[in-house]
Amino acid sequence: MKLEMKENCAYSLVSPTSMGLRITPLYQQPVHVSDHFFLQATSAESNVLTVSAALGERVKALTTFVKDSPIAQLIKNDLRKRNIEFEGREVPQGGPWGYRHQINIADMGYGVRGPRVTNDRAGEVGRTLSVDDFDLERIFDKEGVRILHISGLIAALSPETGKFCLELAKAAGKYGTRISFDLNYRESFWKGRAEELRALFTEIASITDILIGNEEDFQLALGVQGPEAGGENISEKIESFKGMIANVQRAFPRASVFATTLRQVVNANEHVWGAILLASGNVYVAPPKPIHVLDRIGGGDGFVGGLLYGLNKGWEPEKAMQFGWSTGAMATTMIYDYALPASEEQVWSVWEGNARVKR
Repeated sequence: MKLEMKENCAYSLVSPTSMGLRITPLYQQPVHVSDHFFLQATSAESNVLTVSAALGERVKALTTFVKDSPIAQLIKNDLRKRNIEFEGREVPQGGPWGYRHQINIADMGYGVRGPRVTNDRAGEVGRTLSVDDFDLERIFDKEGVRILHISGLIAALSPETGKFCLELAKAAGKYGTRISFDLNYRESFWKGRAEELRALFTEIASITDILIGNEEDFQLALGVQGPEAGGENISEKIESFKGMIANVQRAFPRASVFATTLRQVVNANEHVWGAILLASGNVYVAPPKPIHVLDRIGGGDGFVGGLLYGLNKGWEPEKAMQFGWSTGAMATTMIYDYALPASEEQVWSVWEGNARVKR
């Protein structure tokens, strides 16, 4: 059974986000020994939008920028390059110690050395996101949006962004837009705010149509029982993952699609990657299989981006899940932290395991 989508929409996908920079050492080296870095504009939510944008769908980021900042201009240029539309308030910097765009410092790891990620978010302009910055009636009614995608990273960023995400979800539901919520639990964001954020996440999840997370997300963000994170053999835990998804469905019956990724880390450059999706009472499994990894960061966002693209195209849930598995695997092969597919055909070649040269 397909997920019914709103018709005649200007946008297939819209997402609130806090844009920033990501710097990664060259040659897969650790940060502390490096003096050459690759820089890109980034956010988890724009990573999700990129899959649909690359494949010709119209998408939009709802964000905020530091006024007259060269970094803000870099970010805008990058979003345009990816065919992602954007709108948002220009916030005065307020001097050298005022607002700025966040910085993500990422060592992608290599072999037995695992990745290490440091977030520098002091003064982050995205923490000021407010529902008052946007005309929600125009966006969701006059223009129209098929899916609003919300990430737990934005919901947990500040009390203001949490309220913003909840109000966005309510407005989307009012105008018939489907709501996707990727829990994206981060312990550092929840420190000292667990009770507040559990209540917020539960309320957003209760009005969500598509609910996404891994075993840690569902248990720590929503309190839903599931398997322990990690493990020697992910394939042996599939039944326990199915049980977790069933528990999530019972706790949040309004949603019609539930998804989780399966990941076993052999080493930094070899993972076993799978997925499970529950839709309309049917469970679909993308069996875990080995993938080669350049940089694991963004693989989960790639999965969500491909899944939402498939659902927006009206595909059967299993096909959408397979496409998401493939765009997630593709994201881990790229120096950017997002999948930028050239075509649907390229993505399906990943699913089929066909890495032969195409001339």
